[in-house]
Amino acid sequence: MWDFETEPEYQAKLDWVEEFMREKVEPLDFLDASPYDKSDERMMRVLRPLQQEVRDQGLWACHLGPELGGQGYGQVKLALLNEILGRSRFAPSVFGCQAPDSGNAEIIAHFGTEEQKARYLEPLLDGEISSAYSMTEPHAGADPTLFTTRAERDGDHWVINGEKWFTSNAKYASFFIVMAVTNPDAGPYDRMSQIIVPRETPGIEVVRNVGVGSESSREGGHGYIRYTDVRVPADHVLGGEGKAFAIAQTRLGGGRIHHAMRTIAQARRAFDMMCERALSRQVRGSRRDTDRTPLSTLQMTQEKIADSWLQIEQFRLLVLRTAWLIDKHGDYLKVRKDIAAVKVAMPAVLHDVAQRALHLHGALGASNEMPFAAMMIGAEVLGIADGPTEVHKITLAKQVLRQYAPHEGLFPSGHLPSRREQAQARLAELLEHEAAQV
Repeated sequence: MWDFETEPEYQAKLDWVEEFMREKVEPLDFLDASPYDKSDERMMRVLRPLQQEVRDQGLWACHLGPELGGQGYGQVKLALLNEILGRSRFAPSVFGCQAPDSGNAEIIAHFGTEEQKARYLEPLLDGEISSAYSMTEPHAGADPTLFTTRAERDGDHWVINGEKWFTSNAKYASFFIVMAVTNPDAGPYDRMSQIIVPRETPGIEVVRNVGVGSESSREGGHGYIRYTDVRVPADHVLGGEGKAFAIAQTRLGGGRIHHAMRTIAQARRAFDMMCERALSRQVRGSRRDTDRTPLSTLQMTQEKIADSWLQIEQFRLLVLRTAWLIDKHGDYLKVRKDIAAVKVAMPAVLHDVAQRALHLHGALGASNEMPFAAMMIGAEVLGIADGPTEVHKITLAKQVLRQYAPHEGLFPSGHLPSRREQAQARLAELLEHEAAQV
């Protein structure tokens, strides 16, 4: 049975989220503060009551199961929720689903020991601390087969040496999950382990914080980190030695679809501003210099609006279908093709809609008094983060081609003369059969 409606009980929850976001959460985006800085007591006094309202509604950390304080929602419900939350940079922290904490919490919940959960997961879920995922490296990007950061066993400890690049949220993190080579002689996907490293461990150096686009290093939250003889207890390995790649894939599968859900909100935000501008902005009419007409009456403006609406709605359906498939199969690997397709489409949709909105706002649209330039940079980040677009296109093509087989004939199977001969031969066979029955 096909159904494009949300059940009334959950729709009521979404309606509450819509109003709560508009009235209490979105205004926070205009404050000079970070949702990740748990040492900012002023902001924490603002956030904690809002987080409690979310808990009272049963909407805290909905991606986690009830045993961890969440609702265990499937991806379809999370999609409908996140396409509202994506409008605000503070919303994920208010709802307990902020990246990278949400992904880190998920893998500690699935792969962590009871001691790791008590020390790191519980305060993370309570919103008391922030965390960081330290994976990519300057020379290798996101290709784990090229990583050189090493963790060597020394008695009851691991000793970590190496450099990590774009460790998001590094300046606020209370702990890092570091991907390091622990067995260089193993296969490319079995060489690495993930190790939990407390922030206070000696030898951790944040070389600098990197901003995105026009962000300064003060504003930027992507740390360039150097690990020098960092010693952590042996029991801080997450999920067992050599399991880093499998854990990372589990984490990234959900992360990619959640990014897509929030991207819908950003694209809609740009689209709403585009439509408002089209109806509000007056331009000179075609008959007399004194005539004025809304920008929306011009066909090229209408084309931009039509193209944008189509892109957003098509992308939303792709995201929802992929979310439904994840819920159906319960296995990210079985939906690998669809997740790759979402990842490929995501940056293009946000870029195209934001660019059209920017253009219709003229010089104002290109200025830092409107959000479009930041959206376009954000779209490019989406094309790089969690694996570049090109890699996902390769994955998508390979997965699609597995559904086909080569044709061994001289001509392709769709060759019209050959098909015609086959049809005529089949028809002759049928006629002979009919004649034999008379």
